[in-house]
Amino acid sequence: MAEDMKTLEENFKQQNKSCFILGASGETGKVLLQDLLERNLFSKITLIGRRQLTFEDKAYENLVQEVVDFEKLDEYAAAFQGHDVGYCCLGTTRAKAGADGFVRVDHDYVLKSAELAKAGGCTQFHLESSRGADKKSSFLYLKVKGQVEAEIEALGFDRYAIYRPGVLLVDRQESRPSEWVARKFFGAVSAVCTSSLSVPIQAVARAMVSNTLLQPEQKTEILENKAIASLGKVQGNK
Repeated sequence: MAEDMKTLEENFKQQNKSCFILGASGETGKVLLQDLLERNLFSKITLIGRRQLTFEDKAYENLVQEVVDFEKLDEYAAAFQGHDVGYCCLGTTRAKAGADGFVRVDHDYVLKSAELAKAGGCTQFHLESSRGADKKSSFLYLKVKGQVEAEIEALGFDRYAIYRPGVLLVDRQESRPSEWVARKFFGAVSAVCTSSLSVPIQAVARAMVSNTLLQPEQKTEILENKAIASLGKVQGNK
């Protein structure tokens, strides 16, 4: 499988495609960006965010950065033009932003970005969502995730991939005690068996990148936690 993936990578590179990343400053976004740079799949990578990011490593020097005001995204439509592939790792939490702030970021910003990307010629969109996402859920978090999944699907991208990871195994810079306990527990479990409830954040990023190279039968696909973990291992042994 690793050899097949290497062949797919080489073929993909020859197409000189470009991509953008939303949420490159977040935990998944940072690892995703690093994996994209290491595998050198795209001729151009653009980061779209609310602030300029600084990088010390020379590997990041050719990145293009577009600083936007997410409250006025229509004024920044140009930032979303000319990309072949879009990756969205944008998100916050209700605890951090409040209920209204959470909906604004995880639904409004994400959906509007997808709309502008589609209008700008993007044909392939990859969305980091959440395990249990359901537009009919009684839980706000899962309901919002499910709603934005469905509304982006309705935009009609040529290729649309939804990733629903469980508990992300990562040492956040932010202090979230309840998440820390969960990560320690699921980290111990994953050391002895594959868990359907958790996944290392590196596997999520690798799965998003590796899946970009594949050609699924359906335009829309949903990768649940186990599928993410499995696909995320393909490049893990390089």
